[in-house]
Amino acid sequence: MILKQLRISRHLSQEQLAQMSGLNVRTIQRIESGQSASVESLRCLAAVFEVDVLTLKQETFMIDKRSDNWQKLSPWLKVWFAYNFLSFRLTRNSAKRIEILSHAAGYIFCMLGYFNQAALAGGLIMLSNAYLFCLLKWQGDKYGIWYEPLGQSMGNS
Repeated sequence: MILKQLRISRHLSQEQLAQMSGLNVRTIQRIESGQSASVESLRCLAAVFEVDVLTLKQETFMIDKRSDNWQKLSPWLKVWFAYNFLSFRLTRNSAKRIEILSHAAGYIFCMLGYFNQAALAGGLIMLSNAYLFCLLKWQGDKYGIWYEPLGQSMGNS
C-alpha cells in the first residue's frame, strides 16, 4: 500500500495524518506496516489525500511520464526518480557512516591545509558534506523515511 509514500510526499507525520483523517495513530501505523485496513479507514485516508480507495491499495506509485506534471519537473528531480527506481535505499546507519567518514576526512584535510591551500579547500568541502549528511539524518528521523531491510530494526544510534 502506498499510504506511507503519500504521507511522506505531503510532509505529514503519522500524528498529523491521524488527526486529519479522524483515525487513531496506531491504525495508521498498522496500515503502513502492511496490515489490512477496513473500508471505512481507507475511505477516510482517501479523502485526506484526495485519491480514490483503489489508488491507496496500490503497492507502488506509478508516474505517467507523458503527463504535464512530469514534463514540468526539473531535470534534477527526474534524475532523482530514476535513481530511486534503481532501488538504492539509504539506511540511517549508512548515512551515519558517511557522516563520520566525511568529518574525519575533512579534519585531516583541514590540518593538511597548513601546508597546501588545495587540501584546505578539500577539507572544507568534506566538512560541508558531513554537515549535509547530519541534516539528512535529522530529516530522515523527522519524517521516518529510512529504508529498513527485512529482518532488521532501526536503531537510534
